[in-house]
Amino acid sequence: MAGEQLALTVLMGVLLVAVAGFLARMEDWRSYTPLGGASTISGSGYGGGHAEKPAGIVRWFTTVDHKDIGILYGIYALIAFFWGGAAVLLMRAELAAPGFDIMQAQFYNSLLTSHGITMLFLFGTPIIAAFSNYFIPLLIGADDMAFPRINAIAFWLLPPGAILIWAGFFTAPLGIGIDPAQTSWTMYTPLSAEQANAGVDLMLLGLHLTGVSATMGAINFIATIFTERGDDVNWANLDIFSWTILTQSALILFAFPLLGSALIMLLLDRNFATTFFAVEGGSPILWQHLFWFFGHPEVYILVLPPMGLVSWILPKFSGRKLFGFKFVVYSTLAIGVLSFGVWAHHMFSTGIDPRIRASFMAVSLAIAIPSAVKTFNWITTMWNGKLRLTAPMLFCIGFISNFVIGGITGVFLAAVPVDLILHDTYYVVGHFHYVVMGMIAFAGMGALYYWFPIVTGRMYQRKLAKIHFWLSMIGTNITFFAFLVLGYLGMPRRYATYQFDGAIAPLAQVTTLHQISTVGAFLIGIGQLVWAWNMVQSWYEGPEVEDADPWNLKDDGMFGREFQWFEAQKLAADGGDDEVAADGGEVKTDGGHRKAVRRVDE
Repeated sequence: MAGEQLALTVLMGVLLVAVAGFLARMEDWRSYTPLGGASTISGSGYGGGHAEKPAGIVRWFTTVDHKDIGILYGIYALIAFFWGGAAVLLMRAELAAPGFDIMQAQFYNSLLTSHGITMLFLFGTPIIAAFSNYFIPLLIGADDMAFPRINAIAFWLLPPGAILIWAGFFTAPLGIGIDPAQTSWTMYTPLSAEQANAGVDLMLLGLHLTGVSATMGAINFIATIFTERGDDVNWANLDIFSWTILTQSALILFAFPLLGSALIMLLLDRNFATTFFAVEGGSPILWQHLFWFFGHPEVYILVLPPMGLVSWILPKFSGRKLFGFKFVVYSTLAIGVLSFGVWAHHMFSTGIDPRIRASFMAVSLAIAIPSAVKTFNWITTMWNGKLRLTAPMLFCIGFISNFVIGGITGVFLAAVPVDLILHDTYYVVGHFHYVVMGMIAFAGMGALYYWFPIVTGRMYQRKLAKIHFWLSMIGTNITFFAFLVLGYLGMPRRYATYQFDGAIAPLAQVTTLHQISTVGAFLIGIGQLVWAWNMVQSWYEGPEVEDADPWNLKDDGMFGREFQWFEAQKLAADGGDDEVAADGGEVKTDGGHRKAVRRVDE
């Protein structure tokens, strides 16, 4: 035994030396040159700036260009989105009838766990990182991220994280004892501590990797926005999307390391018989405190940047500047601070001291104030504006509409008496999904359409985009409004089957509501297929954007910095006098090296 421990210690020592050697080789962490040695000039798209890039697939494995990494984040997030979407459609099909018709409870629980974790950790955070990586440097006039290589490392931690989280689905058919985790995304103890399944350990390790990735990315964004802003970008004219990313990064910096620590403690409980979350030790309630101290800020980590996207895009199609810009910024900061004081409102029913419940209820209600400030500012921005109902604008309006329902239903849950009645029912699921699907996904889709011309140089099919919006909007409201009603009828969440006492709620009525919800979920699914076809087809065959102002933003004085950069790229592509690069480094010319032009307005 001692020999094995010695061998393990030596092995770990060799590994650490290898890691140190690798890090030492990377002499300049701020260098933009990829690790791959030979390089060629990349001529794809409008990705000027990082001129020296390897060709083909090697480029994507070695790139440190913020735009490339943004695209990688986007592809990764969309794969996760379709995985999580497929899981929930299977679950909705099962719930269309009261009994077990399609699957057994174990598989349902696996899908439930995978859906929640995938959508929150593998889709929600990365899709925001996709936008922020690509556009924050352009919006603030930066060369690139402050630490481009750390930016790349942060992304490449995610694929192994996803493989570990999903591993149980791949290994279960092999019969080697590693099944998908069945803990739900909250991983409540003692269930998660006592479930004898190595798939849970793999999932916890995968989550830990995603947390490390998010933390590294957050540090990088904070450093970038503080130190890499252009000379003409100060705190007063910093764009609203960058403000929300800055706030989100601060939240990540406090929340994710705590989740990582809790995950390690849970792994120790599972594998080394420690008692952090055992009844005879720290108690299962300790897990809930730690998890929700991370978990509620996580909601705002996911929601604040989409609010920033809407605050950036909506004025463009209203023909007016964002109403009350300073108040929108202040409300963003207020939400960020208050989000750490509301975690126990998830635990009102656990028997915590009533005085503590009252204080958390007050803070939870207070967070509605800055949220309402944003909503009124968006509405006022549209008031008497020159509204243009393009696809990005439709998704922004849909976002606000869903936010009103999702926000108001959340106010009810903040009140202790109401929460005690509705706790762990479908009402909570409905409220939460109005926020997650109705806001985050809608803002993401609006941003995808808005910036599609910059990323691809082409235009999407506008009619398909509007079909996508209406299928998503109708499907979202059908599905999740039915959830709210089911919650009032007492339908508990996380159940694969249901039976009701007729004195409480007629089973036929509950079944009908589940079927309506299932129809709505499939409408959402069809809408996303329309979107996927539109994106892929338009990327390859869509009409090329001839004008650098595809949205006619100049007419209203709304031509943003990212489109100024786009215009500069097009001028360069059309044979302008100066080769234009996003970064301020040197670009190669026949006569040697010279300073690159950063933006047309400089």
